Amino acid sequence: MTRVFPMVVMTIIITTPAIVMANSAGGKAGFSTQRGEELWNRKFTVSGQPRSCATCHTSDPRLAGKHLRTSKLIKPMAPSVNPDRFTDQRKSEKWFKRNCKWTLGRVCTEQEKGDLLEYLKTQ
Repeated sequence: MTRVFPMVVMTIIITTPAIVMANSAGGKAGFSTQRGEELWNRKFTVSGQPRSCATCHTSDPRLAGKHLRTSKLIKPMAPSVNPDRFTDQRKSEKWFKRNCKWTLGRVCTEQEKGDLLEYLKTQ
């Protein structure tokens, strides 16, 4: 049985007026797998602690991760092994907001979200 890849929701999440403007009027040219991977692995210092997406989600998004403080299992981020990932726009936005604030110390930009999604969908 063939399963439809959840690209429709991923497209909805990253296709907002802010993104369209950033990518057409002086913003970075489109979304980038390379920038997404760099952001995934980049270390940020928040509250004196070094953090990255890989801190909880592992450096390989195809593998299950574990929350740093609670030790709760986190399902893989890569849609190739977790087809339900990014199929719910509201849930995706909620977790982007929460995880970006914890990891980067701020909300991710639309460009950063698009780059991360571009990277994750290639994994």
